[in-house]
Parts: sequence; C-alpha cells; structure tokens
Amino acid sequence: MAELDLNLLRVLDALLREGSVTAAAERLHLSIPATSRALGRLRRATGDPILVRAGRTLAPTPFALRVAPRVRSLLDEAAALISADRDLAPADLSRTFTIRINDGVAATLAAAVVEATAAVAPGVILRFVAEGSESVEALRDGSVDLDIGVREESVPGIHRADLYREHMIGLARVESPLPDRPTLAQLCEYPHVSASRRGVARGPFDDALTEAGLRRRVAAVVPTFAVAALLIASNGYLGLAPSRFAAHYGPTLGLRRVPIPVTLPTFEIRMFWHARLDADPAQRWLREIISTLNRVGVQEV
Repeated sequence: MAELDLNLLRVLDALLREGSVTAAAERLHLSIPATSRALGRLRRATGDPILVRAGRTLAPTPFALRVAPRVRSLLDEAAALISADRDLAPADLSRTFTIRINDGVAATLAAAVVEATAAVAPGVILRFVAEGSESVEALRDGSVDLDIGVREESVPGIHRADLYREHMIGLARVESPLPDRPTLAQLCEYPHVSASRRGVARGPFDDALTEAGLRRRVAAVVPTFAVAALLIASNGYLGLAPSRFAAHYGPTLGLRRVPIPVTLPTFEIRMFWHARLDADPAQRWLREIISTLNRVGVQEV
C-alpha cells in the first residue's frame, strides 16, 4: 500500500469500521461523493474492492479484514507522533479504545472506568471485549489497545503495569446453613458451580481437596463469574470468585463470602499495552485513569 497517504488510510479505517460509505463520510465529516471517490482510489491502489455488496449492506473483503488492524495501528502511531508534545484535552477527544479484559476484573472495573471517562471525555468510547485468546498479536496489530488480566511472562515490545493482587474466596447464599468458617468436608456437602470460560470444572481447589482425601460435586460449569454468582444466589450452590468481585456484588445478590480453609494461589492483575502507544497522550491518560481507580477502588476485606 505504498501509494496510500495518511488521509486515504483514515478513509480506509472509517470504511472498515462503519461498513458504509455514508456512515464513513459522517465519521470523517466529508461529503458522500468525496468519500466515494476516496474508496475508488483505495480500490485502484490496492487492487482490491475493499467493500462488496452483501444483500442490503456492504461487507469487507478478506484483504480488508487482514489489513484493518494494521491500518488502525498506523493511524494510532501517527496520532501519537503528532500529539506527543501537546497537552491533552480529554473533552476534545474523539476516540474508541478497545480493552480486552478478564471477566472477574470487568465486573468491578469496567463500570468505574466508563463513568470516570464519560465525565471528562464524552467523545471517548470504551469497547470492552472478552478474553478469548490471550495472544499479544492483538496488541501488536492494534485490534486491542489495552489488555487487562493475568499473564506472567514478559513479551518484547509489550509494556505492563501491575494493578493489584487477587485471590479466590467462597460464595454462598446469606441464608445457607453452611457455617461462617466451614471445614473442607463441610464445603463438600453442597453442590458447586465452577466459572471457567474454557469449560473446565477442576482447578487448584480440587487439587487441595484431593490432597485432603475429599472431592466436591460440581453441578454446573459456566463461562463467567457473573453467571456463577446468579446460580449461587438462585439455587443454593457454592462457588469460588475473585475477592473484589465477591465484595462488590455479593451483598446486592444476597451472597456472603466464605473463607476457604486451604491456601489457594494468588494472581496478579496487570495492564498490558504495545510499546508504540507508550507515549501516546490519550492512551497514557486512560491508563492513568485505570491505575487511579484501582488504587481507590474496591479493597479486599
């Protein structure tokens, strides 16, 4: 795409985001004929139709889908270069940030981040996507701006910041006859629900039970901690959840936290981003908001 200038890349990005010449023109504050002519130039320069008719809508071609993340990444780099020495005015920002986030973290952090950013930057859209693959390629190609979750290894070109250390705690209904400080044997008397986006029923807690000669009965495996909490609240199951999640949503759902009488692994919640965005004022501003909310957010009790 050597023949494409920055303005054409902006048009290409808008077309691929919107899937419509009219919507892309509105996003770019251009006329529809001007945007249509730009699409023609893009087609000639790339030798690809970019968007093709699919019923009543336009669909991106395989080529367009492949280059979309890289185009977005190039535009981010250009924006960072141009604005590196300027003071950021959040109120003037018009930008979408894509944040890949762990389910247990999203439940407590996402709402606070949305509220904090909307208060000072109404033009900012926060697009949260669930973890699927933790591949860093999404950070490299620009399809994800920030990744918040658990990862231990260091990866070249990927920066990180520690947010907080988390541990798992038991959840039960407030009216459950389970004692406030149950033994492992008492915990195994009740059916459990397990939260795993991979559909895995067994974890470190089961390993500890095996060492003690015990076994729990997992009645359901669900993809998120939110669904697990709803099942516990409605069916009287027991389950495990991150301590911050439990503290934040337990009282609302009529749940109480139950200490687990074995030592379970703790894990560090971290924020990751690509090196090219390290100096980007807009992303730096968002990272600081997230770090600040974490420092003053829900604390472990």
